[in-house]
Parts: sequence; C-alpha cells; structure tokens
Amino acid sequence: MSLITVGTMAFDAIETPFGKTDRIVGGSATYVAYSASNFIKPVQQISIIGNDFPSEELFELRARGVQLDGVEVVPDKPSFFWKGRYHEDMNSRDTLVTDLNVLADFDPKVPESYQGAEFLMLGNLLPKLQLNVIQELRTRPRFIAMDTMNFWMETAMPDLKIVLRYVDMLMVNDSEARQLSGQFSLVKAAKSIMEMGPKYLIIKKGEHGALFFHEDQVFFAPALPLEDVFDPTGAGDTFAGGFMGFLAKTGDISFANMKRGIIVGSALASFCVEKFGPTRLKEVNQDDINGRVRLFQDLVNFDIELS
Repeated sequence: MSLITVGTMAFDAIETPFGKTDRIVGGSATYVAYSASNFIKPVQQISIIGNDFPSEELFELRARGVQLDGVEVVPDKPSFFWKGRYHEDMNSRDTLVTDLNVLADFDPKVPESYQGAEFLMLGNLLPKLQLNVIQELRTRPRFIAMDTMNFWMETAMPDLKIVLRYVDMLMVNDSEARQLSGQFSLVKAAKSIMEMGPKYLIIKKGEHGALFFHEDQVFFAPALPLEDVFDPTGAGDTFAGGFMGFLAKTGDISFANMKRGIIVGSALASFCVEKFGPTRLKEVNQDDINGRVRLFQDLVNFDIELS
C-alpha cells in the first residue's frame, strides 16, 4: 500500500495567546506526511519548495519513509510563507501575511514511481491543481480524499464542483460545509454536498470534534479535552494524515474502519496542538499514539441498561 499526499511545504509565523514563533516549517503536505508516516510507508509527497527550505527537514522526512521525488525545488525563489494570529478562543485567526512565492508557479507532476498508489490525499490547494493530479494518475486510486477552504468557494467554485465529482471523500469545517451547501443544518448540508459527488464527508468542528457522513449513516467523534491548546495550526492536516495513513495501513475502506480512522486522526491532531508547528509530531511514537487512542475510547465508552 502507498499514499500520495499533495499540498504545501512552507514556513509559518504564528502568534497565539501562549506565545509566538517567527519562522517554523509548516504546510499541509508536511503535516500530512509526519502524521501518516506513523502508519504507512512510503508516503509519496507532491509539493514545491524554494531555496530556503531546510535540508535537515527533508532528511527527517526521508528518514520517516516519505518519498520526495514529487517535490519540486525552485533554486531562485523562497518557499511559501504564511503569518497569522489566533484569537483567545483559538478557533478563529487573522491572516497577517501570505507570500505565495514558489506556490504561484506550482504545477504538480506525478512521478512515474508514484503511479499505482492506492490512496490519494489532496491537500488544500487551487481546485484545478487537485484535478490535474487526479488526471495524471493512469490508474485511479482506491480512495481519494480532498480538503478545501472558503477561499476556493469564493474564487473557484465551478472548478471546485468539478473536482468533487472525482473524489470519494471531502473534509471541511462546519462553516465551509454551510458555505458550500447553502444549508445551515449540518445534516442537510451533508446531504447536499454528497449529492455533488463525494460518497463520504467529514465535517470538522475543532474543539467540538468531527461529524462523519455516508449515505444515511452518521458518526460523531469527540475531540479530546485538552488543558492547553498551544497552536492549532496544521491540526486539520494532521487529522487527515492520521486518517489516511490508517486506512492505507489496514487497506480497509469500510464505514466501520473509517470510524476507527477518524479516532486515530483525532488522536494525532490532539498531539499536534500541544506545540508550535509539527514539533510535537516529531516526538510521538506508536506507544504514545496507542495511549491517546485509548483515552478516546474511554471518553466515549459507556454501559447503559434500557427498560
């Protein structure tokens, strides 16, 4: 089994109520790779970086079984850069700086060595680029998931709706689900979105967990209550990486196994928020992950007798 992940590899400057960092490695594909590599190897990365991306970060990714054949290096431009400030509730943020840099010229290519991958995670990118990757694969993966955001709904909705016809699963947050569907009720929103193409839908609700929809089935996964949320940047991508990595490891794309994958993804995301950037993800091992998954089990497991 192998997993292709498409997305950004970047630098972030982050300010939260708990501190700030002026420059730390980030990007959707980076978080997905660190998370998914706990379960599946290889993780086959497709991205673009500039001349400033640290070689030690590339070395660490390779050491974790991440293949970088699909990562384009532009020698005369800097990497994508984002700067943001989180509010006190840590659920909302202000974007202060967005420098596309090399991302402005990103034209993702699928290396020959990636052909035949069974799982594909399309990170948050211009919908046309997501579609290009799908169309470059000679054999359709068994399972394709994608992430998107409100910006693409506002600026590229026709292209986004085309991509939705090609994917098996969409991952969005609750406000994005409402925007995409035009429905306030998340149940109605889910039905509307699944009519656009995806058979499965995950609606992320941050500290309030996630809803998982398939046909008439609904599953709710809580978020683990944490005393301190240090930095939520990349938590959604980490969730996606854990979910897709688990699916690829098990090779099981049943609804029941996807529910397990959501808990695994939520466990990884709960680590991510504990430190700036992907720092915490580099520290966890399988025992840590298993222990965190058990906490989720204890959180939702109960006995009840009904008369």
